[in-house]
Amino acid sequence: MENLNISEIINLLAVLGIAAAGAGFMAGLLGVGGGIIMVPALYYAFTVLDFDLVTRMHLSVGTSLSIIIPTSIISTKTHMEYDAVDFKMVKSFGVFILLGVIAGTFLAVNLKTPALVLFFSIFAFMVGLFFIFLREKLVENPKQISSIIKNLSGIIIGFISVPLGIGGGSLMVPFMRTFGYDIRKSVGTAAAVGFLIAVSGTITMILGGRIIDNVNTPFSYGYINLLGFLVFVPVTMIMARLGAKTVYKIDKKLLSKIFGTFLLIVSVRSFIEYLNII
Repeated sequence: MENLNISEIINLLAVLGIAAAGAGFMAGLLGVGGGIIMVPALYYAFTVLDFDLVTRMHLSVGTSLSIIIPTSIISTKTHMEYDAVDFKMVKSFGVFILLGVIAGTFLAVNLKTPALVLFFSIFAFMVGLFFIFLREKLVENPKQISSIIKNLSGIIIGFISVPLGIGGGSLMVPFMRTFGYDIRKSVGTAAAVGFLIAVSGTITMILGGRIIDNVNTPFSYGYINLLGFLVFVPVTMIMARLGAKTVYKIDKKLLSKIFGTFLLIVSVRSFIEYLNII
């Protein structure tokens, strides 16, 4: 890791701060947990800091999960004020989310950085398309979800979320919308599920990093970087509440399309990064 001068440090903190504000706001507004924004932002910061390429993406993913813990708490509490969290749904996912997280952590710690970057790029592209074309076009009449579908979906959502460093909102919101749940109830419930994923994912990524013991970067514990955590948390907590309140005041159709377009750009940029490091 090279020494940074004052201007580079200020620039780095500014980038992290702006990314944290955007991630927190989107977490509350769109129920996406913020990880889909935080992971590329953290990866960029760790690249500037010249962190070891072998664990750079792993640290981005693990740190993102740890940051989502306080963000999801603030977001969930705000949505609870509007009675927009289905706790029966959250409880039904509980243990199966955990099983998925454990399996997802095993995958994440065994993938090399290029594979993780490619995985993230593909997922960001798919979520971007969803926000542009499908988010507001799903059915509006809630349907009964069988226990088998809930259990399998919980495992899948937990499994995919860890290697991507997301809180599962990018998966949970479309899942609930597919079965006709109101968009606000979907977003609020996704925030609560995101807390379960973030807590369990953070613990398993710390343990995974400690067991493999290949992290040689400063201010890191397992696959969690404490510097990134400390910069992001206060900003995301404030912005998550603001974003959650905004859900009930604006029409999000245009915003969804803008966010979807942004994710497509992130996807392309991540794919270019993948080509550069393979």
